[in-house]
Amino acid sequence: MSELFVTLRINGTDHALTLDPRVTLLDALREHLHLSGTKKGCDQGQCGACTVLVNGRRINSCLTLAVMHESDEIQTIEGLGTPEHLHPMQQAFLDRDGYQCGYCTPGQIMSAVAVLDEIERGVPSHVTHDIGAPPPLSDEEVRERMSGNLCRCSAYPNIIAAIRDVSGDAA
Repeated sequence: MSELFVTLRINGTDHALTLDPRVTLLDALREHLHLSGTKKGCDQGQCGACTVLVNGRRINSCLTLAVMHESDEIQTIEGLGTPEHLHPMQQAFLDRDGYQCGYCTPGQIMSAVAVLDEIERGVPSHVTHDIGAPPPLSDEEVRERMSGNLCRCSAYPNIIAAIRDVSGDAA
């Protein structure tokens, strides 16, 4: 199979790559661009460790091909904040101990950022009781929206607390 030339816009920077068309976005990030913050967990879209934002929406980067995202804005954990200036969600995860081993943390943080954006935009979830009204920032809503991100260390209560902190609705 012949390789394809693709330019991916990642964290605001264009990256020109020549890739086998079967390379996933996850493998392009990790193996070709050495952006190792996005983790390979199950490689089947079940754990959420590989979550990135594409055009502001979260996706499992292990389930999509890199060549499909030529004109997209891709944001990884590396583009969210810096060690000197953490994103509020990164800081909240630190403050609330929203991690244990840390393996799932980049995907959890990327999903958490997307969750608050979805709620702000009024996007309902499967547990939203009144889809005609803005979804509440309830623990039930947060748990449902974060259900695609697994944490084998069970830091879920702290993750919810971190999300609520960033939302300004700390419980």
